[in-house]
Amino acid sequence: MIDVTCAIIRNEENEVLVVQRCEKTDHPFKWEFPGGKLNDNETEEECIIREIREELSIDIVICKRMPVTEYDYGNKKIKLIPFICDTLDDLPFLSEHVAFKWLNPSDLKKVDFSEADIIIASDYLKECAPAEDRNNSTSGSFQHAYNEEDLRSMVGNLMGIKEAEWVAESAIGNAEILKKLVEYSFSDDKKLAFRASWTLSKVYDKYPEIINPDLQRIIEALDKLDNESVQRSFLRIISMSDLNKVTARHHGILADHSFKMLKSGFSAIAIKAYSMEIIYKLAQIYPELANELSATINMLQGEGSAGILARGHIILKKLAGTAKDHGSSPTLP
Repeated sequence: MIDVTCAIIRNEENEVLVVQRCEKTDHPFKWEFPGGKLNDNETEEECIIREIREELSIDIVICKRMPVTEYDYGNKKIKLIPFICDTLDDLPFLSEHVAFKWLNPSDLKKVDFSEADIIIASDYLKECAPAEDRNNSTSGSFQHAYNEEDLRSMVGNLMGIKEAEWVAESAIGNAEILKKLVEYSFSDDKKLAFRASWTLSKVYDKYPEIINPDLQRIIEALDKLDNESVQRSFLRIISMSDLNKVTARHHGILADHSFKMLKSGFSAIAIKAYSMEIIYKLAQIYPELANELSATINMLQGEGSAGILARGHIILKKLAGTAKDHGSSPTLP
């Protein structure tokens, strides 16, 4: 019996990621949920996080472990251990598969899955409705029954996007909850910090102006963060913000950090994408950054990441469209 983990990965639209196996595999061109074999002395959670990074170069947050499925393929028996996961990364870089697609859960029934994955898909579809009902039944109650112990526990154990959005809605109407989400984002508890910063990004999506007072603190923290998942959430918020509302000193911090992330061989795809957008926004204020950004994007051509290449082409087109005489422009400190 081979122990194998797999991930049902959901994006912000609640779509599910499926990937297609290559020709020279046990199940050529079949679709599956990504994952892989459990190594010795490795927990199931460690395995799925490692496998997804190796296969897709994206970060996930584990929301729930689903029931195990055992399946006998004749030439091998597997124990498939599924996890429901969420991600902010919509552009996987395929290293082992030939294709990917994001699907509405209802469309999973139409996919040509491997046999064991058919069972996992069916189990997930059964899981979906109760989770939504549970969220709806508690909606609005947290606002009135708030205490820090409950909030910390809820944020640290978020089960998915819908619950994160629900906490975000509470934060929008309660300054104390918002303050705690910011505080938790800097916690040494990496799981709590990621989920709090992730929820902050949901707050920003709905009411960006209430995050503005904390924007400079977030920028100042970027170089000190050793939690890549928090950094990704922070960069996402910054990439969508009006950078004219922060100081020239913070522009300098952002430019240095974003170029460092772009040029790093270890940064995740989403971090590079957000950094690219941030520098583009800064180049509208400091036109001298445009040439360095263009050179850096061209340097990334050899990385092979379809997502980064696509975003790079978009930025280059936008730069070309704004390459005009800017007259007297400020100089980046």
